[in-house]
Amino acid sequence: MDYFKVPKDVYAVGRLDYDSEGLLILTNDKRLNNQLLNPLHAHQRTYWVQVDGAITHQAIITLQQGVNISVDGKIYCTAKCSATILEAAPLVAARNPPIRVRKNIPTTWIALTITEGKNRQVRKMTAAVGFPTLRLIRYSIGSCTIVGLKPGDMKLLTANDVQQFFLKNG
Repeated sequence: MDYFKVPKDVYAVGRLDYDSEGLLILTNDKRLNNQLLNPLHAHQRTYWVQVDGAITHQAIITLQQGVNISVDGKIYCTAKCSATILEAAPLVAARNPPIRVRKNIPTTWIALTITEGKNRQVRKMTAAVGFPTLRLIRYSIGSCTIVGLKPGDMKLLTANDVQQFFLKNG
């Protein structure tokens, strides 16, 4: 809200932690808020994740099957998800500040689609399989993506956009 002029009753749906980038939905639509945040709806969120090291096929399989992470001090097994290695780094703006780079250790970009939203879940998942997250970009929520948006851009969605992107089942 510090960056955009929006009505006082408009709030962010979900969150991105300080070190994360990407799509954030702002709304005052209570139905949309419930559709996106209520775990019963298991809404898909896709993240582009740059990890430290050359991630292995086994690590991808383990991510897909669910991994144990700590949530509020308790062990939690994440739900099955989609995880794939991206053939090429996505075309995204440079990060400021830049991620740390180690000359002799490669990085890999993966796409991770989850249906839950535990605190720092993606970072904990990649760390659990031995490949810590260096950069995290939320690419999509439902079928709404960051395609065509630059960092700091805001796009107003029509009622038809909201219906198409998020409320297909409701």
